[in-house]
Amino acid sequence: QAQLVESGGGLVQAGDSLRLSCTGPPRAVMWYTVGWFRQAPGKEREFVAAISRSGPRAYNDELVKGRFTISRDNAKNTVYLQMNSLKPEDTAVYYCAAAEPGSPARVSGSYDHWGQGTQVTVSS
Repeated sequence: QAQLVESGGGLVQAGDSLRLSCTGPPRAVMWYTVGWFRQAPGKEREFVAAISRSGPRAYNDELVKGRFTISRDNAKNTVYLQMNSLKPEDTAVYYCAAAEPGSPARVSGSYDHWGQGTQVTVSS
């Protein structure tokens, strides 16, 4: 069972930036597709971004609108989510997850391993 740990959440003001980190075993971070999802109170969990083993990225364009960037540092076994121009509607618990290569990256059911989540709160 891959152990994924998110960090970097916090309370920020609208327009600020945050960088979330997802750290795990080398096999999970380097060989799996790693995705970020978020869940706001009373809402369904939604896909944010994902990065595959070979590097291609996928984004929820309607949600991200060019503000977020996902990246991977294999030397540190870490996947990052850089979030810029944050808005109050970005407030949610953000989760990272790992899926077998080739699985549909935008579907939460593809992911077998999940972190515990990190809270992001954006004040207006």
